[in-house]
Amino acid sequence: MGIGIPGFESRAIAVADGVELNAAVGGEGPAVVLLHGFPQTHLMWRHVAPALAGHHTVVCPDLRGYGASSKPQAVTEDIYSKRTMAADIVGLADALGFDRFALVGHDRGAHVAFRAGLDHPNRISHLGILDIIPTPDTWNVLHGVGAAVAFHLYLMAQPPGLPEQMIAGSADAFFGHFLDVWSMSSDAIPMDVRAEYLRACREAVPSIVADYRATATVDIEHDQADLDAGNRLTMPVTVVQQDWGRQLGFDATATWRPWSTDLEHFTTRAGHFMAEEAPEDIATLILNLVKR
Repeated sequence: MGIGIPGFESRAIAVADGVELNAAVGGEGPAVVLLHGFPQTHLMWRHVAPALAGHHTVVCPDLRGYGASSKPQAVTEDIYSKRTMAADIVGLADALGFDRFALVGHDRGAHVAFRAGLDHPNRISHLGILDIIPTPDTWNVLHGVGAAVAFHLYLMAQPPGLPEQMIAGSADAFFGHFLDVWSMSSDAIPMDVRAEYLRACREAVPSIVADYRATATVDIEHDQADLDAGNRLTMPVTVVQQDWGRQLGFDATATWRPWSTDLEHFTTRAGHFMAEEAPEDIATLILNLVKR
């Protein structure tokens, strides 16, 4: 038996032609879908999901290209665009019979959730975003030596071949680096969970790189087109992130205002892995979001 979320059932659910998402499903009530970040799997929600399950049906999938979900070859840039990955999540909701659902994403999952909110506003009742800023703003605020914090974005933005080879050649060191430097608590990710994250990432290097490469190409095009057209997130939105504005010299709240008509923005004292470092805070934040 592998590691799982206590009280949750693991299911493989078809969401697109030839694509299945591995998802942990538990609880009863209005649906909340939780999307994981990098370099993680759905296990990052192992503390938060049970805290929500008393009031909600909670669904924690592995994203396309991650964990035990399908990893289609990136024959075009659209295969791992956030638009395609967001459509997976809507397909997941369809398969489970949810017309509307709250959606919360962390890191990579937050980019998917953001796109789902723009592309499927009639399906997403509430939107939670953990520790990102919108894709165009991400690239715009990275400059000078401060951009070194995001070296992996630049590495995985390179054309296919070299990034995959470099990362696969030292996968545990590469992915483990982020588990180490992005955490403010050595107890947040125990060794068995860390080992599972590393194993999952080690087996998914091409698809993880493809996901990031899309964020340097097609995802920017999609986001900028929405911004230029005046499209906005119309559902209640809660953003919580580290104080990146102070660290990188920009107004983090201001970057979100053009994108949302109903925004609450918070900073956290936890590290990047806030759902594992401060799960009670994140569970409370989600419960408060869905009451709005």
